Amino acid sequence: MINREQLTTYLNEYLKIDSFKDYGPNGLQIEGRETVERVGFAVSATKQSIEEAIRNKVDTLIVHHGLFWSFHGIRTITGPFARRVKPLITNNINLIGYHLPLDAHHEVGNAAAIANKLELVTQKPFGDHKGSPTGIQGELPKPLKAKELKVILEKVLDHDVIISTPNPDQVIQNIGIITGGANGDWIHAEANGLDAYLTGEISEHDWHEAKEAGIHMFAGGHNATERFGVQELMAHLEEKFHLECLYFDSPNPA
Repeated sequence: MINREQLTTYLNEYLKIDSFKDYGPNGLQIEGRETVERVGFAVSATKQSIEEAIRNKVDTLIVHHGLFWSFHGIRTITGPFARRVKPLITNNINLIGYHLPLDAHHEVGNAAAIANKLELVTQKPFGDHKGSPTGIQGELPKPLKAKELKVILEKVLDHDVIISTPNPDQVIQNIGIITGGANGDWIHAEANGLDAYLTGEISEHDWHEAKEAGIHMFAGGHNATERFGVQELMAHLEEKFHLECLYFDSPNPA
């Protein structure tokens, strides 16, 4: 058991939210119960994950993708948006969201979790979003051909991986990782002299341009690359505060 303010203050400091110029608010987004005992975790605050939170009687839902984004502008609480917001308020559930801070964190971040699963060595921050790194780069434990790394990534992510490569038989020694929709950030891999880049999404023009720049670019799905951070954060909070925690999957092939 922990007080809501104590939990959010701890998470805001642990994830260093003031270090990022994000697309929306990080931290508490909808205020619910003061006492936190049973916490749900999901990639996104969707109708499905919110219904799971209610069904499992959690008092707090922590997500990577919250409900409020600058690119949506001012929104009325109607339609699909209302069907997310109203049940949280009606059931007095706290909604807490961390976007870029959870992508970038060196311990529980999305990129760090994948880097650890790949057993990358000499890990260090990677990328630059308005002055802040949002990913991880590192050396593979052993060199791999691009087509071999694709197979490994599909196992790690449990998802199909699109590869844009100048040569599938070419050997890769290092890689930069920024999860989710960072399809244009392969340019940072090129700038840092890396062989490869992993993200969630890929556009038509990035598929061509990355390959032509000599970068092996892998896209493993936005949701698939961002399932890990909330689960790592869940394990961290279970250990630190002995909270009862549950993970709700957010199936999404994109």
